[in-house]
Amino acid sequence: YREMSLKAVKPVVMPETSDGIGIVRFLRGKSYFVTGATGASPEIGKIFILLKSKDEESANKRLYDEIISSDLFKLQKQMHGSSYEAFMKSKLIPVIGDIGEENLGIDVETADKISDEIDCWTYNFDDRYDAALSVNALGPDRLLSFAKECKKLKLFLHVSTEGTVLETPLCIGKNITSELKIENEVKLASEAARKFHGACVKSKKLKELGFERAQSYGWEKAYRFTKAMGESLLHSNRGDLPVVIIRPSVIESSYKEPFPGWLQGIIKIPDLLGDYQSSCDVIPVDMVANAIIAVMAKHGCGNVPEVKVYNVTSTSHAHPLRMGEIMDFSYQHLCDSPLTETTTKVFELMKFHSSLEEFTSSVSKAIRKQERAMKNGEEETESHTTLSMKGKRKLKYFVSLAKTYQPYMFFQG
Repeated sequence: YREMSLKAVKPVVMPETSDGIGIVRFLRGKSYFVTGATGASPEIGKIFILLKSKDEESANKRLYDEIISSDLFKLQKQMHGSSYEAFMKSKLIPVIGDIGEENLGIDVETADKISDEIDCWTYNFDDRYDAALSVNALGPDRLLSFAKECKKLKLFLHVSTEGTVLETPLCIGKNITSELKIENEVKLASEAARKFHGACVKSKKLKELGFERAQSYGWEKAYRFTKAMGESLLHSNRGDLPVVIIRPSVIESSYKEPFPGWLQGIIKIPDLLGDYQSSCDVIPVDMVANAIIAVMAKHGCGNVPEVKVYNVTSTSHAHPLRMGEIMDFSYQHLCDSPLTETTTKVFELMKFHSSLEEFTSSVSKAIRKQERAMKNGEEETESHTTLSMKGKRKLKYFVSLAKTYQPYMFFQG
């Protein structure tokens, strides 16, 4: 059973043609506009990337720091050698803007220039209610309005990340309650933002408001609630523009490309607030990227009469992974193939906790233990019971993460 659950699902055999389903042929010479992701095939034309930066210099720095210097492109580095940077800069074009602003915050001259070149548009989207509404709900509609001005645009592709959602497009009055009025939610959030003063107080109150409004309509939190609004606006306002929605589940490290195990950003913690038997729908990042490219090739000719929705997930497998299993497999793999000689000495088997109190207590003890070890065994009386300010901040961060993901860590669907 455990061996079966680790095997990749056998791919569907496509009819043999000279170029498969035509993906490479479709990509050749096309230009793309990417928002919500700082992330090239030599066959493509250009990739315009929307970056929130104060000026051109800081935009180029972000492009270099977050993309060009990333390990993700080490195969491209090997292929192009000393000309790698020049190649990447010829393909990746930073566009200064902000998805939360009208016209995406792009100046008129730049907007006119890129609207003449874009063939395909793909984007991927804070629990603060005003920010979540601006980016997740209204953002897609602003993007859609801008996209309609692009003369060559063949396809608008929306990557809607995180979570279990309905398989059909979300429409207000059908599978979203008709009582929901997005303009009223925007007004409510704007009034609340004006009411509260002080960055910390405002952020806390607006997060609470987002949670309350989401719960009142049946969503776990503001993030998913506002993204559902965004999908509904795409569906109702797209007109004749072909729109495809891709919904991956929890995106994790790469399975194969550009190399196995690539992941940007790792949080190491030996405790989880969750159920060992809960469903664990994870999908490797390269499989999501491949799905996006395949969908563009399939629907990029402009022939999409209705909104298409693709769910890129793993729990449709006959033996879906459980949360505890994937943690045990990961631990065993690390023991068998340690990153360094000392890896297994500091790595512990994941502990699952059924209550927030139990989780908090265990993590607090672990942080205290780390702090005592850093003092080289010089245990002061206070260190037995009290965390340092840094330790308290770390504990608060882990507890906030646990609260955020609690609904999904106990999910049995």
